[in-house]
Amino acid sequence: MATFDDFLKLDIRVGTIIGAKVFEKARKPAYQLQVDLGDELGIKNSSAQITERYTPEELIGKQVLAVVNFPPMKIADFSSEILVMGTYSEGGVILITPDQTAQNGDKLG
Repeated sequence: MATFDDFLKLDIRVGTIIGAKVFEKARKPAYQLQVDLGDELGIKNSSAQITERYTPEELIGKQVLAVVNFPPMKIADFSSEILVMGTYSEGGVILITPDQTAQNGDKLG
């Protein structure tokens, strides 16, 4: 079982997707995302397997939650720096989003 202290080690922030394109070199269908995490963290890249429910165009401007303190993961020639969070649901991943507009970089608390 994970402890509350384990949970506190995760740095989960709000960010806004500002770029999204098909990740041609990924083995499984995915997008390359650019996420604005505010002044402190800046813009980070993420590979996201969310193609079943979202198009690149509808992702632009969407706020998401992301884990920002995992080590970068190399996928093909792309460095995925953050983990955008979602639920594994019937019909594909559903992104976790704030229900009201939040400031980029706000921490999950």
